[in-house]
Amino acid sequence: MQNNSIAVPQNIIMENRKSLRISGVKDIDSFTETRIVLSTILGELIIKGEDLHVMALDAETGDFSMTGSISSCTYSKKSVMDGPIKKLFR
Repeated sequence: MQNNSIAVPQNIIMENRKSLRISGVKDIDSFTETRIVLSTILGELIIKGEDLHVMALDAETGDFSMTGSISSCTYSKKSVMDGPIKKLFR
């Protein structure tokens, strides 16, 4: 088990699978109405659902909010950019 010391904790607050607030977000990697990919202090977070809308991302505090019909939130060990796309940008 890795011992990661994180200065700022990451919180995920979901309300009725319709709104989501997350702290510790570094950047929005990509977003569509069915999928949002976030870079967070704990790794890549993939949010899937329908009619997803990004409401805000405060770059200074790392606070992110969104709405929509949320079906899943999954941390990924592999970055979206680790595939063939990464080779194009070397």
